[in-house]
Amino acid sequence: MSEALSSPGKSIPWFQIFKYTVYSLLCINTVFFFQEEYAASAFMFSNGINFSQMIEAYSATIDTASWVVLLLVFEMETHVISDEKLHGLLKAGLNGLKGLCYVFILYALYGYISTYTSLLNFESSAVTELCSMAGQSFSFMTTLDEFVPIASEGCLGLSNSTQFFELPGTTILADAETLKLAQNLAMIDVINATTWVCLVFILTIDIWLQMKEELTDKMMKVSTYIKAVIYLILIACAVFWGIDGKFIDFWDAFLWIVAFFFIEMNLFEWHAEVEERVGHHDVA
Repeated sequence: MSEALSSPGKSIPWFQIFKYTVYSLLCINTVFFFQEEYAASAFMFSNGINFSQMIEAYSATIDTASWVVLLLVFEMETHVISDEKLHGLLKAGLNGLKGLCYVFILYALYGYISTYTSLLNFESSAVTELCSMAGQSFSFMTTLDEFVPIASEGCLGLSNSTQFFELPGTTILADAETLKLAQNLAMIDVINATTWVCLVFILTIDIWLQMKEELTDKMMKVSTYIKAVIYLILIACAVFWGIDGKFIDFWDAFLWIVAFFFIEMNLFEWHAEVEERVGHHDVA
């Protein structure tokens, strides 16, 4: 594979600056997700958060942070570290770090599923007017992970509905429209996270085979077709967030698709270099 800066006197290409800018923006998004989930946890877990609830409260933060680390490991394996150095303790260390990321990613997927199922637990409420709950520590869910305290001032503008739902064990209220939107967004989170797990599974196999110099052109072609379908699903999730979700979710999804496009380019370049060096192309 190519090392990032193969020639000491060579200036840094603009493409590399763009790529690492995208990676940096993804790191910044982790902070944004933490701030958002920290604020939401005060409403969802008003009695405090125990260890078993951490993943439900901070699923997006844990998920994003794990993916950032995994992305950087993929970048090192496919572009930064040369084949000659990618062995022994270094290879074992990177594999161990990836394994830890996989654990947290699957843990975060469980958190997304838990969030979705908790939204299915909303029950019909006796409340017919939001303003009647003003000053009683109740909050209104405006969308997924966003809540507004119900106060006498401004309560009329929260919802025109006369039918509300509440989450047992909390003081959270939602109308039918908002609850349905939150459930849909939570389902998209589950679909998106599951799809990314499938993508990274295939990509991990590609990299493992490439390290062993056993990734053939035919395997690459089949892998590319499968991943094309996966990326279409991820793009569809991003479009849904762009229409009915929050900009940060759409922006984050867009950045991740771009970031892993860079990894795919690294893999193609690495594969081409190995094929040229070894000279065992598939025969049609």
